[in-house]
Amino acid sequence: MSVNKVILLGNVGKDPDVRYLDSGVAVANLTLATSDKGYTLANGTQVPERTEWHNIVLWRGLAEIAEKYVHKGDKLYIEGKIRTRSYDDPNGAKRYITEIFADSMEMLTPKGGQPGNGVSQAQPQSTPMQSQQSPVQDNPTDDLPF
Repeated sequence: MSVNKVILLGNVGKDPDVRYLDSGVAVANLTLATSDKGYTLANGTQVPERTEWHNIVLWRGLAEIAEKYVHKGDKLYIEGKIRTRSYDDPNGAKRYITEIFADSMEMLTPKGGQPGNGVSQAQPQSTPMQSQQSPVQDNPTDDLPF
């Protein structure tokens, strides 16, 4: 048995880039920043805050929702799967990119609130939005039965 599940809570780095395939299926790409707070060790050494940037891919209904409602600075909760793909750059070198294919998304920025303010409560201010169908079904038996 194997599990490929990612949970991220962070801030959107730029407005989503949404495109529609010839079949009419929407695909959105956005970046999400997550941060580990800085701290000071017992010996006085300062460890700075560390920010990681994640490439998020949303399909179908989630992409359409992101197109309408998600903006730079908004706080999002994302659940999905890690996917890595390769491509050849213009110089012919092989490059790799790691993306998170989102299965669900919750928008945590309060309605009417300023982007980037987020929510300080533990409870999200929105209802989870589930995608209807995963765009890639490598092996449907990988899904846990519970």
